[in-house]
Amino acid sequence: MEEVQRHSVHTLIFRSLKRTHDMFVSNQSALPEIDEKLLNIRKSIKAKDTYGLVFDRVSKVAEAKKLAASAPGGALEGPERPLAITDGSLAGEHNNALVATTDKTATGGMEHVNGNTSLVAASGARTGTTGSNVQLIPKKAPTIPKPTWHAPWKLSRVISGHLGWVRCIAVEPGNEWFATGAGDRVIKIWDLASGKLKLSLTGHVSTVRGLAVSAKHPYLFSCGEDRQVKCWDLEYNKVIRHYHGHLSAVYSMALHPTIDVLATCGRDSTARIWDMRTKANIHTLTGHTNTVASVVAQATNPQIITGSHDSTVRLWDLAAGKSVCTLTNHKKSVRSIVLHPTLYMFASASPDNIKQWRCPEGNFVQNISGHNAIVNCMAVNADGVLVSGGDNGTMFFWDWRTGYNFQRFQAPVQPGSMDSEAGIFAMCFDQSGSRLITAEADKTIKIYKEDNEASEETHPVNWRPEILKRRKF
Repeated sequence: MEEVQRHSVHTLIFRSLKRTHDMFVSNQSALPEIDEKLLNIRKSIKAKDTYGLVFDRVSKVAEAKKLAASAPGGALEGPERPLAITDGSLAGEHNNALVATTDKTATGGMEHVNGNTSLVAASGARTGTTGSNVQLIPKKAPTIPKPTWHAPWKLSRVISGHLGWVRCIAVEPGNEWFATGAGDRVIKIWDLASGKLKLSLTGHVSTVRGLAVSAKHPYLFSCGEDRQVKCWDLEYNKVIRHYHGHLSAVYSMALHPTIDVLATCGRDSTARIWDMRTKANIHTLTGHTNTVASVVAQATNPQIITGSHDSTVRLWDLAAGKSVCTLTNHKKSVRSIVLHPTLYMFASASPDNIKQWRCPEGNFVQNISGHNAIVNCMAVNADGVLVSGGDNGTMFFWDWRTGYNFQRFQAPVQPGSMDSEAGIFAMCFDQSGSRLITAEADKTIKIYKEDNEASEETHPVNWRPEILKRRKF
């Protein structure tokens, strides 16, 4: 029995390619002759298209030379007349030009007056009116601005007192105290300066998920997984109003800054607008197809913005109670939306990216990438420090304008807690923007401050713009 010769894979592939090549060469053996005339026409069209502007300029220079030669007394001494070409510009265009004038030119620069003809190096004004308007100067590639230096943040205080996951925070407009709500169904009010407990409010029968403090009234609003939305009078520390209507857990709330209305959203896939005084459900904003996790309100349009687990962000017209725009750029659920305090912009957070948008149309600005976890919350201050908190306890600090990540760390878990309890559920800056308060899964509240001893020398900006290329999708 004969032995079958075994060939390597490379040999077999090469033979297969050769057979294929031979087959196609035999089919294409009779190639049509090249038409020289058509080829020349094609080349001339291509040359005209690519170099037409240059041809025009050359012809204009030739015309200008003839004009200067034909003018009485316009001949310059020497065998050839020099062209007024400086700084790379051709005559008759933009900055420096050879022009025939009947009177002395008043634009300044070099003049050679011989009769009525001037050789002018005109700086500034355009002298050739018939020239092409197209600039051949290549545009500079868009450069990403260098990020502003921000001092690093460090942990200054840990406050414990809740018996469950701390889920929400709200700072009082006077910046004297802040409130937190947790899985232990209690709302606690803390002194911001000392971190001491001032008051505990009980009334919810399930986890408290959202808080808001009114700037115009002595009211604190709360919502929770018990479907209740409550208004607390802080002069009596009692509930004075209930807002009934949500069909499931209420996850977030926001107060309108100028109108006495309250916006809430939750697991029933709706956001609801309430009249603060009459408790009337003014609008039910429907359109999301899954839990609405975050709602924010601002004075200018769009006044209400919502983010949902259906991976969309919606901008709402408050007067009409209708969706103006749906942003579908995110690939995964949007759990947090934050408004910039001074710029007309907002950011939305999802596990795939944090995205920045420009109001009022919701124009996409840039992606901020780096988190590899679910982003539960964000906060931004007037200095342009954007902070995001992850489900795994990671905190990322970004420069708002450039998306540069200048600091990141893992929030320390309290002794006695499991590592799996490293999670940040809510965060906000105080009214001055100098302190950051976070609500965490280890049942604590942490307060961070900027490091006063840090400087640009000790913590330089490690800025590499090639990494920060903005991807437009």
